[in-house]
Amino acid sequence: MKRFIPFIISMLAVPLVAGDIHGKVAAKGARDSSDAVVYLDSAPGNASVPPTAHARMDQKNLQFLPHVLPVVVGTTVDFLNSDSVLHNVFTPDACADRFNLGTFPQGQTKSFTFKKVCFAALLCKVHPEMEGFVAAVPTSYFAVTSADGSYAIKDVPDGTYTLKVWHPTLKAAQKSVVVKGATEVSFAIAK
Repeated sequence: MKRFIPFIISMLAVPLVAGDIHGKVAAKGARDSSDAVVYLDSAPGNASVPPTAHARMDQKNLQFLPHVLPVVVGTTVDFLNSDSVLHNVFTPDACADRFNLGTFPQGQTKSFTFKKVCFAALLCKVHPEMEGFVAAVPTSYFAVTSADGSYAIKDVPDGTYTLKVWHPTLKAAQKSVVVKGATEVSFAIAK
């Protein structure tokens, strides 16, 4: 038995085979193809465990930055006010409990934990032109598209998954995907 223990330990040290999912999202009817969140609906292991560190969304130059912030369900998001004016952060969306963090001055931070899958619009009662989004998704395998629609999700274990895409103004879409090494998956979404 003792001679098999090193073999067993060495087998446990072998990492899962992983690849990546990459591609483009063509956003027809949007200004460009940025701000789409591409994510796996489920994944093995601890992919659905939220990080202990908080995510952060800033309010700067009368904008929510980043405009779209994807997080794993259970993540706490800190909302910082970097502007020299008062800001308010609230959402009308039930999936985020229609929270309202109140109005707060420059340098202060208020926080909210996203407890379920949710695509929440963030607004400011003081500045109605401000809008941002938090996308609370079920796994840590996600990416936000760049202006040309490209995205990459790294270190995805080989397997079969449902890959979904969400956009603030366009219809959501999904595809079944088999990941084996580098895997390319593209989407076309529209209103």
